[in-house]
Amino acid sequence: MHDISLITTIALSLAAALVFGLLAKRLGLSPIIGYLIAGVAVGPYTPGISADPVIASQLAEIGVILLMFGVGLHFRLKDLLAVKSIAIPAAIGLSFAATVACTAIVVIAGWPWQEGVVFGITVSVASTVVLLRSLLDMGLLDTPEGHAAVGWLVVEDIITVLVLVLLPPLASSAGGEAGILKTVGIALVKLVVLTMIMMFAGARFVPHLLLRVARLRSRELFTLTVLVMAISVATVSYLAFGASMALGAFLAGMVVGQSKVSHQAAADALPLRDAFAVLFFVAVGMSADLGLIATRPHAGAWIETVPGPIKAAVLLVVGRIFRLPGDARPLLAIALSQGGEFAFV
Repeated sequence: MHDISLITTIALSLAAALVFGLLAKRLGLSPIIGYLIAGVAVGPYTPGISADPVIASQLAEIGVILLMFGVGLHFRLKDLLAVKSIAIPAAIGLSFAATVACTAIVVIAGWPWQEGVVFGITVSVASTVVLLRSLLDMGLLDTPEGHAAVGWLVVEDIITVLVLVLLPPLASSAGGEAGILKTVGIALVKLVVLTMIMMFAGARFVPHLLLRVARLRSRELFTLTVLVMAISVATVSYLAFGASMALGAFLAGMVVGQSKVSHQAAADALPLRDAFAVLFFVAVGMSADLGLIATRPHAGAWIETVPGPIKAAVLLVVGRIFRLPGDARPLLAIALSQGGEFAFV
């Protein structure tokens, strides 16, 4: 019999997500809670039939790509520039302050400072998928607060790239200070080059290509073109420039959004985006080892309950320092206080 692990993983994941998502909705909860529980149910740490977590995580990455691509479609460079005075300094300030606060607490609790720093960094970054999905569900994505949140996420994504580049040399102390500065410089240059290519070369080529394909009046070819752009740009961003796939997909979406057929591109990508986004939450649930949590309940409870309020409090302070609008601070504090998928990396 030929291998059907991919089909089995998709079938189990989506079926479980449907059942638990409907149950969560009936209980008045967000379907996201149901998707996470579905992941636990079909994950490798739960007895019975289980889906392949490796395949599920790769499918989930497609969901992240399509979600960020969809956000980019409705975003303009002027929207990012409009919130740059808020997003850039506030995101950097929050990441630094939250990292220091969480690191200090775990070091006081007895962790080695090196592990404390890594833990502080991982919990300082919010989840792109959770935040964007929540903003979409509440209809807040196209509001000033939503634009600020997306700009914030873009800055955090750049910080994440730099952190991933910096952790190995910092851990090994290879090359000393000069080596670390060189590593940071190379990473920044790559990010600038990627952005320049997408914003200028891509902006000239991509809309023209989409119009040519649209004139063929083949929906299949047009949808295929959109998917190839989203996934290939995200992949090249990761492999060639060291950027996250989410950032690459966001830039690709912004470029496609400049085309006259951007609305058709959004309509074609939307159904696939929603299906694969569900797989992201299922994949996160698969990574939950409830047995490990049961053996260390105090540590699990601490990690789940302490960092969020700390980040929310820090964000309120940072928001006041950088003069965020008063009505936007509570929303951003709640939205950005959760932990992100970067913690798994």
